[in-house]
Amino acid sequence: MEDITLGFTLIGVMVGLIMLGLPIGITLIGTGAVGVWLIRDNPDLAFRFTAMSTYSGIQDYLFATIPLFVLMGLLVSVSNVGRDTFEVAQALLRRVRGGLGMATVGANAIFAAVTGVSIASAAVFTKVAVPEMVRHGYSLRFATGTVAGSSILGMLIPPSLLMIVYGVLAEVSIGRMFIAGILPGLLIALGFVALIWVRAAFFPHQIMTAAAPAPAPPERDMPERDMPVGEMVAKAVPILSLVVLILGGLYTGFFTPTEAGAVGAAGALVIALARRQLGWARFWQVLRETGLVSASILFLLVAASLYSRMLSMAGVPQAIGEMVETMGLGPYGFLAAFVVIVLLMGMILDSTSILLIMVPIGAPIAQAMGFDLIHFGIMVIIAVEMGLLTPPFGISVFTVKATLGDPRVGVETIFAGALPYVLVMGAALVLIAFVPAIATALVG
Repeated sequence: MEDITLGFTLIGVMVGLIMLGLPIGITLIGTGAVGVWLIRDNPDLAFRFTAMSTYSGIQDYLFATIPLFVLMGLLVSVSNVGRDTFEVAQALLRRVRGGLGMATVGANAIFAAVTGVSIASAAVFTKVAVPEMVRHGYSLRFATGTVAGSSILGMLIPPSLLMIVYGVLAEVSIGRMFIAGILPGLLIALGFVALIWVRAAFFPHQIMTAAAPAPAPPERDMPERDMPVGEMVAKAVPILSLVVLILGGLYTGFFTPTEAGAVGAAGALVIALARRQLGWARFWQVLRETGLVSASILFLLVAASLYSRMLSMAGVPQAIGEMVETMGLGPYGFLAAFVVIVLLMGMILDSTSILLIMVPIGAPIAQAMGFDLIHFGIMVIIAVEMGLLTPPFGISVFTVKATLGDPRVGVETIFAGALPYVLVMGAALVLIAFVPAIATALVG
């Protein structure tokens, strides 16, 4: 069997094993090792490649960003910063139609800038925002859909674990990826806010529990009391300080992404201690969860390193590039096909798994076709994040469902509520594809 045929066969075998339930890391490292063995007809070489990937795959100092940002996100989550951020946003937007929905998006955007994990955002704001929106007359479909939809900002607004994974796989600067995500993240957040305002102003029956002949008065969104400015500042300062510290340091070049993770984790620890939210038992739980999450991500990166080498050895990226050129698809034709495949995979796989499978194949082709890998990476991450909101997998939707624990709310209700946000993300993806400056303007 030719090397290229073998490479494509192993990709099919890998996808089949994943769909049968075999863990993604075991599948990647297994198919990678078997592929090297068969391509070179040398089992000793396959074992050496596996050992080398285990060491070289994560030996770089840069990989310390993963446990540091995970630790920072968990510390922020346990310190009730998410609740305070939502309350401040709610107070600021109380006179705006759909203000609670906008407050959820705004708080999620800010919270995303320090956690970098969509699942954490979905869990926190399901507890904080959904009961408040339902209490003010919003439908469960709108409330849960808004939380699920805005939770994806956690992987787009930097720092983001997906950006770290992409940067490692595509061999591009993680710091530049972080900065490139700022404008697209803000664009999508503003798109969500605009969507909520239009629906609240012109189609209130879509978001309220009962249809109304005219838009509901803005006062319906008002909290019971006005929040004093001093209280608002006290609640907003901790998370805004972390955002300015991390993004400001990265943008000015004052520290590297790894140093940003260390500074952010230290800042989050100070906030948690100052708010008396971190006893010894909870601190141990945070450290334990940080270790488990980090180890699983690093193992996946080791497996992906071997898988990527096997694909290159088999000539799969080059073969696909030649096929795209022969078919006359052109750069944007390839991009459209790649995004469609990512969206389809998002229906059955989680975000990290999609990146681990697709980036080693797509990044070399995209670069050969003239795409900036930073621009390409932002588009891929948006497409992957859309998969968090699409059935049947939709992990953000299932997180909201599990956290809410309300038998009245089925996953189909949350999927329906999240659909408008998926459409906004799709529009943003098309715009960014044709206006690369949105992703690259701040990178320089």
